[in-house]
Amino acid sequence: MESVPPKRYGGTERIVSYLTEELVRQGHDVTLIASGDSVTAAKLVAACRRSLRSDEQCVDQLAHHVLLLEQLFQRVDQFDIVHFHVDYLHFPFTRRHPVRHTTTLHGRLDIPDLVPLYREFHEMPVVSISMAQRAPLPHANWLGTVYHGLPADLYRFQPDRGRYLAFVGRISPEKRVDRAIEIARRARIPLRIAAKVDPADKDYFASMVEPLLDDSLIEFMGEIGDDEKGEFLGNALALVFPIDWPEPFGLVMIEALACGTPVIAYHHGSVPEVLEHGRTGFIVTGLHEAVQAVRCIAELSREQCRATFEQRFTAARMTRDYLQVYEQLICGCGPGAAGA
Repeated sequence: MESVPPKRYGGTERIVSYLTEELVRQGHDVTLIASGDSVTAAKLVAACRRSLRSDEQCVDQLAHHVLLLEQLFQRVDQFDIVHFHVDYLHFPFTRRHPVRHTTTLHGRLDIPDLVPLYREFHEMPVVSISMAQRAPLPHANWLGTVYHGLPADLYRFQPDRGRYLAFVGRISPEKRVDRAIEIARRARIPLRIAAKVDPADKDYFASMVEPLLDDSLIEFMGEIGDDEKGEFLGNALALVFPIDWPEPFGLVMIEALACGTPVIAYHHGSVPEVLEHGRTGFIVTGLHEAVQAVRCIAELSREQCRATFEQRFTAARMTRDYLQVYEQLICGCGPGAAGA
């Protein structure tokens, strides 16, 4: 769907890129099967000419994913390990082909349709990106939990507190940018919104969000890329992450910590696993607590935020955890707790 790395929004493809490049840097022989406009130091096999989201001529996206799987299985005997990031699409193929493999599940799993699927494919070795993510499917064949990581030098530490709140991500009902706007209004702090609007969310944006932007405190900037994100997050007083869904990980939280910027987040999904309440941010359960958190945010150390990122959320640490998973597969060990 997106190039690896993505040109702008795309958390999964960004993580795939960080893992790929770190594996190559450590001396491993890596082949990346992705869109043809991907950029990598690994061997690139192009499953389609360009990322499907940016290809206006693409009508049937599934067709290209099937071709991607065919590209893999034509050469699968070349690999010691195959690491999938295409959800469950490959399960019927890998059940019938003797190849060591694992799959990182990047999305939400609290969907009733997934229960019979994972009951049928109970042997598929999978990796979660938080313990909260795997809770709806406790009987899946979990090899471990591996938290996301970023290159240590991707974002520069900014020791000085900014004067605005930042919202980064996607405009959709579960991301609750409306909450972010209300928090900023009540705290009387400017809010800058850097977010994309997918076609599926255009009506929601027009009816529910756009009317809230008519306020001098609120600035809607649209979608930004990695080249802009570091400065945007680093110069913020805090990142607001007022989600209303079981977030599997929340990459933007560790992007903020890498800049030294604390996070104010609602208590859903992975948030308590990523943030340390009172150290790297505040975990809140309602609007009043969120506003109070804004007023107390200066009590938190930006140096501590960066130090926590370096200890827990670098690409090098993520890659070490995945290498442990690969070793489990190669040696035939049972499920473990890599990264957990």
